[in-house]
Amino acid sequence: MTDETSAKGLEGVVVAQTQLSYVDGQIGKLVYHGYPIEALARNASFEEVAYLLWHKKLPNKTELAALEEALKENRALDDDLVGIMSCLPKDAHPMGVLRTAVSALGASDPEQEDPSPEANLRKAIRLTACFPTVVAAWGRIREGEAVVEPRDDLGHAANFMWMLHGEEASEDAVRAVDAYLVMLADHGMNASTFSARVTTGTQGDMYSAITTACGTLKGPLHGGANEKVMQMLLEVESLDKAEAWFEQARAEGRRLMGIGHRVYKVEDPRATVLRDMSRDIAETSGDGKWLDIALRIEGLARADQYFIERNLYANVDFYSAVALYAVGIPIDMFTPLFAMSRVAGWTAHVMEQWANNRLIRPRGDYVGPQDQAWVPLDERD
Repeated sequence: MTDETSAKGLEGVVVAQTQLSYVDGQIGKLVYHGYPIEALARNASFEEVAYLLWHKKLPNKTELAALEEALKENRALDDDLVGIMSCLPKDAHPMGVLRTAVSALGASDPEQEDPSPEANLRKAIRLTACFPTVVAAWGRIREGEAVVEPRDDLGHAANFMWMLHGEEASEDAVRAVDAYLVMLADHGMNASTFSARVTTGTQGDMYSAITTACGTLKGPLHGGANEKVMQMLLEVESLDKAEAWFEQARAEGRRLMGIGHRVYKVEDPRATVLRDMSRDIAETSGDGKWLDIALRIEGLARADQYFIERNLYANVDFYSAVALYAVGIPIDMFTPLFAMSRVAGWTAHVMEQWANNRLIRPRGDYVGPQDQAWVPLDERD
């Protein structure tokens, strides 16, 4: 027991210095190495953002082409990994499958135990390239369908949609997925990134760190929140039922998934971009039902004193759920798509931690009993 002040959930505690991303929740600002997320979401490809996080600079044409080629070379899965995935229960959650696949990828990588910057960068590229293939392959394996191989003529987002559905996606769908990947690639010292850095702090290998991160992201208070948002919207069912649903949810003290954020006290800047993108998708597809329901629920929340007093606004999960559902992504694939994006940030943080490593070992504030006397087994109540 100490006199030191404890911070529940480490709130407000600075645990590391980073050059990768910066979040200012008071003004709704997110930057990757100095670049505002709004500019990156509307202009950059995911491949450019991955390069930015790994190299702390935007690539020129030659550098980008080299990265795109490296990703192409690492997308395909070997037969052994597909075999492992095929043996898993078909109702397994895709994040659990992805977590298992990362461990298998590590076991088959001869560089697994090599922590050099060069080897870690190669592992970062391999993991980032493989994640969409693993997620898409599981989507087909569990339905009893043949795995679709990646294509060399498609980019990162387009390849994922091709491998998942077995047909090319529309330009609007690819653009939406690519922008989503850009906006989720990093976000300060979030729970999964911190867990990856904790594992790295022990000098654990890259695959161990990313396995840790996958397990952390799976939780409904982190990456799993977007799934809960879409399930909530499906429960509302129709626009004319939104207000009654909201009033009942408030009366029951239910949490509105996708409304409120641990860091942002104004609107999440990524939610702003995704709301606009959802409008574009709705106009193109002619189906704006779920967007209309989401807008109505958000409007009701913003007019409710509870949400006003606590500065609770829509976060990235709220409108990403609408956008991903609109382009045909199964709900339980939402979190794996989050991982497909965040793996670029995770691996960048792993490399940053290795470059200036120290074991991460916080203290706990002991509040249990003191000086208890030993009681023999036969004398205990």
